[in-house]
Amino acid sequence: MEIRGDFKTFSKYVSLNVIGMIGLAVYILADTIFIANGIGEIGLAALNLAIPIFTLISGIGLLIGIGGATWYTILRAQEKEQSATSVFNHALTLASLLSLVFVVLGAIFSEELARLSGANDETLILTQTYLQVILLFSPFFIFNNMLVAFVRNDKNPKLAMTGMFVGSLFNIVMDYILIFTFEMGMLGAAIATGSTPIVSLMILSFHFKTPLNTFRIQKIQWHLHVFLKTIALGISAFITEISSGIVILIFNFVILRISGNIGVAAYGIIANISFVVIAIYTGMAQGIQPIVSHLFGLGHYRDMRRILQYGVIVSLLLAFTIYLFVTLGSDPLIDLFNRNQNPDLHGMAEEGLMIYFIGFFFAGFNMISIAYLSAIERAGIAFKLSIVRSFVLIVPIIIVLAQWLMMTGVWLSFVLTEAIMMGIIIWQIAREKKKDKRLRNA
Repeated sequence: MEIRGDFKTFSKYVSLNVIGMIGLAVYILADTIFIANGIGEIGLAALNLAIPIFTLISGIGLLIGIGGATWYTILRAQEKEQSATSVFNHALTLASLLSLVFVVLGAIFSEELARLSGANDETLILTQTYLQVILLFSPFFIFNNMLVAFVRNDKNPKLAMTGMFVGSLFNIVMDYILIFTFEMGMLGAAIATGSTPIVSLMILSFHFKTPLNTFRIQKIQWHLHVFLKTIALGISAFITEISSGIVILIFNFVILRISGNIGVAAYGIIANISFVVIAIYTGMAQGIQPIVSHLFGLGHYRDMRRILQYGVIVSLLLAFTIYLFVTLGSDPLIDLFNRNQNPDLHGMAEEGLMIYFIGFFFAGFNMISIAYLSAIERAGIAFKLSIVRSFVLIVPIIIVLAQWLMMTGVWLSFVLTEAIMMGIIIWQIAREKKKDKRLRNA
């Protein structure tokens, strides 16, 4: 597929990647629905406590995949074939080393991680069970996210989408079989989720047999600067991915103090529905990345900016559509997770949907803009913006608003954080444009 700076290229890469990412989010959503109906509110709360670790594992895969694939694409556009091959093999090595760390954590420290995540006596066993299985399956998650990025950037976005989507469908089927047919509860849900990237990897492996494949597995001499640059280019994607997990972790601790496990379960509903929306925006951000990186490598700066404009416009249209769907359909959405028809759970979740999802009018723009900056090797700026969005703003805002407005303040904190972040990013992009203009005129 030829990569150009037009809407046809944008729509093809973005649509394929969005479909794949929705599939990825759906299997988390499927876990939530099956656990809520098969185990109940405590299972839903336990899953929400475990999700931050899951997003960390997923984020590591994206860190290596997006960072390595971005650099790989730029080098290939500049016809530096051997350097690109070295980047790919460094990425494989880094994925192997970090996978080993997570496996060790799962084998030895799963209980400690469950307690650190906020599990109490009521939720500890379920949280630990889910975490341990996910950590032991972590190499598959990491290599899957890494290869999805590389295969997509190797001009095969359709196969990348297929791998993610088919894996997700497999998870939904396995969720039903293991939770309801075999009555394996939380263990069944975790095994179903852990098996998903294995299916995806099997599909992605077909890329190595296609004419499109440019990857070469070689014995290389390791260079620290290659690892560091891969991490630098992927760090914003990593922060964007784990930010949802960090937000969940912070929210869980705050909500436990305000409303207990029922409040955490209500937030679990909000968080898991929002995962689908985040997946759409992540798909858009990752979809524009290979286009922008390729155009950047060729020096086609006007086309790069056009791709960014397409992304921003589409993200705003999506935000409006999603908000209408979520707010008008709030009752049936909540009922999917509320098997006991708990009125307290329903009331908290309904208010959360109405307020929390306003934040996505700003979040889509923020995620796409940060991905754009990373794709054009502005890794330092992208990293700083990601840190501000994920840590610097959200923590004090949620503490202050929750103290003042209780659960309403919890929901509003996400909206206010993303709105402030949008203003900061617009200011930063305008600043970068002025800097580029000065350099061209110098």
